[in-house]
Amino acid sequence: MPENQPRTCLIVGAGIGLGSGLARAFAAEGLTVCLARRSRNLAELEQLAKEIGDAGGMAHAFGVDARDEDEVTALVNRIEAEIGPLEVVIFNVGGNVRFSIRDTTARVFRKTWELAAFGGFLTGREAARVMVPRGRGTIIFTGATASIRGSKGFAAFASAKHALRALAQSMARELGPEGVHVAHVVVDGLIDGKFARENFSDAQDRLDRDEILSPDDIAQTYVNLWQQPRSTWTHELDLRPWTETF
Repeated sequence: MPENQPRTCLIVGAGIGLGSGLARAFAAEGLTVCLARRSRNLAELEQLAKEIGDAGGMAHAFGVDARDEDEVTALVNRIEAEIGPLEVVIFNVGGNVRFSIRDTTARVFRKTWELAAFGGFLTGREAARVMVPRGRGTIIFTGATASIRGSKGFAAFASAKHALRALAQSMARELGPEGVHVAHVVVDGLIDGKFARENFSDAQDRLDRDEILSPDDIAQTYVNLWQQPRSTWTHELDLRPWTETF
């Protein structure tokens, strides 16, 4: 890569919480960060991009539906043409819903799968398309407890996250020999952010005791995965607070 060529990181599913932590962490490493989320959240992303810029980093905000093939393809093509070659691509879309199996409609199940699994496929495929010819790159998928255990009330979410994990495994076996590092991170526990603070009255106390996952600490693990030498690539790891049962 030419010395003046920017190193670029795409985060699909950027936003308040882990997405913001990831954006700040990779910007601090000198990568130009591309933030992607549904267009209705574009103003929020633009504010995050401004904050990163004010702190000395480089960031761009994009509105994109991760379930739309044309939009994902166009986004990757635009970044490659106008900003720089993608070195890191992170799929960080959640899609967590909770319904009893009898109350899970076909629409809920399909939308959850589209968000958490199909969107991951589109993002991963397009990342591979541009990374393989260069023989380098890192693709990271954010998983959850539901990636490995289908709990009561989470049939749709667990099905989608299981599918995403299988996708990551298949991609790692195919792309590793091509020089592309594919990793899957199981985030097992409550992450500090808007959801945690609005739904758990003791969130701050739990955070003070390190009983809630810090987005910045999670993000540092992602940076470490990107920096791993290929002689010791990690495919899957899990992160949980010290008090979390498993």
